[in-house]
Amino acid sequence: MSELIRVPDIGSGEGEIIELFVKVGDRIEADQSLLTLESDKASMEIPAPKAGVVKELKVKLGDRLKEGDELLVLEAEGADSAPEAPAAEEKPAAAEKPADKPAEQAAPAQAAAPAAASVQDIHVPDIGSSGKAKIIEVLVKAGDTVEADQSLITLESDKASMEIPSPAAGVVKEVICKLDDEVGTGDLILKLEVAGAAPAAAPEKAASEPAKAEAPAKADSAAEAKAPAAEAPAATAPAAGSNAKVHAGPAVRQLAREFGVDLGAVSASGPHGRILKEDVQVYVKAMMQKAKEAPAAAAGATGGAGIPPIPAVDFSKFGEVEEVALTRLMQVGAANLHRSWLNVPHVTQFDSADITELEAFRVAQKAVAEKAGVKLTVLPLLLKACAFLLKEMPDFNSSLAPSGKAIIRKKYVNVGFAVDTPDGLLVPVIKNVDQKSLLQLAAEAAALAEKARTKKLSADDMQGACFTISSLGHIGGTGFTPIVNAPEVAILGVSKATMQPVWDGKAFQPKLMLPLSLSYDHRVINGAAAARFTKRLGDVLTDIRTLLL
Repeated sequence: MSELIRVPDIGSGEGEIIELFVKVGDRIEADQSLLTLESDKASMEIPAPKAGVVKELKVKLGDRLKEGDELLVLEAEGADSAPEAPAAEEKPAAAEKPADKPAEQAAPAQAAAPAAASVQDIHVPDIGSSGKAKIIEVLVKAGDTVEADQSLITLESDKASMEIPSPAAGVVKEVICKLDDEVGTGDLILKLEVAGAAPAAAPEKAASEPAKAEAPAKADSAAEAKAPAAEAPAATAPAAGSNAKVHAGPAVRQLAREFGVDLGAVSASGPHGRILKEDVQVYVKAMMQKAKEAPAAAAGATGGAGIPPIPAVDFSKFGEVEEVALTRLMQVGAANLHRSWLNVPHVTQFDSADITELEAFRVAQKAVAEKAGVKLTVLPLLLKACAFLLKEMPDFNSSLAPSGKAIIRKKYVNVGFAVDTPDGLLVPVIKNVDQKSLLQLAAEAAALAEKARTKKLSADDMQGACFTISSLGHIGGTGFTPIVNAPEVAILGVSKATMQPVWDGKAFQPKLMLPLSLSYDHRVINGAAAARFTKRLGDVLTDIRTLLL
């Protein structure tokens, strides 16, 4: 039967639809994302409460929605369904009562002298979920002076990322939380010293100057925490290139990363000096215009942004066409690959490795691996061999310093591996590969690959790689030229192993040969070093026992 689906509890105010993932006629699964909402403090995906077919869309891109607003009509599959989210107007106005009570109590105390500074506990406000969210950014430290509504931390869950604002101005005395902590509504974030916290404004003054309410309030809900931003006048934007704190939402930060824009150089037009998407777009257009006006000077600064664009073509005049939107993951991946291709001088070294004995060893250990609950593929063996070489040849385990005058050698060995998913390419990272056994690597690689395919990878799962392996062996091919995943300096491409005749000095012997394609950043790695790397890797793979030496 048909059912009207509404906006669930989103924790605060309203948000703008910036992405629509479904259309009329689409068959969707329970918990599949329907759209993305963005507010001043958060961007979040709204999931379907049940499986079914979309019969009617009630919204469009750019609409502003709040809890309880109509989203779509769903022809549900099965009788079980999640309870419909109540309309926003049915929620008890609990946020209004605490605001009224302090005002009434403060009135008799107006003649008192201003109170001394007090230290307040700042907690996570209502984030619209009973679950936990990971801290992916800590934006302040002890001793920092913060303004009211300045962002303190950024939280990320499976469906949303949001910045938690300060409910009052003051000085940070102690930061209780740390990066990667899992926190929920009510958890303690930090201790804030607030000056003159006791006296509240008189009712008459509060009426005449609503934007200057001085009584600090504990952020018991996201709606209360956001209120000062709506009432206070816009602050002056930080000077371009300054070290001032940058205020921007998660979607704006992502857009800036895709374009390689330093948010400190962008003029803000939002409330309290908050940078909006439009500000980033204006900045990028200005930089492109400068590149057109002075192409010679701008070429180095824009990293190729001034190259002539591919002309637009109306393909429909040649026959029937269909436009299929790229997924968000594909768009982000395309931007990252394009940036790496423009900035890194690529060279690819081709070689092959005799893995006849390696394959025999892998097959012989199949029962041992199954007993340990894992499947031993070639990938863990490649990971182990590459980790060995990254320690032996440390320039491959480095990054070019921003100055371009030094390389940064890493003392840890983290290796990423590419996973093909229906939505695009993802690269989860296995940490400290050199310290783990083959069976541990097999188990971790399988778990990360499954998380990639089910969209459950965390930000930490995809960060910190020193080197990447991209394997197409399960598909085919004899070689390819992978793009370096900057700021790494090399990536190994692996194609399908085939039986080939190999001359041993007396006769041709059948050998299982594995094609290797090593792409590298020629600013850091020279051709001789790359050839030595693939030759050494081939030797190690030919006799894996050499890893024990």
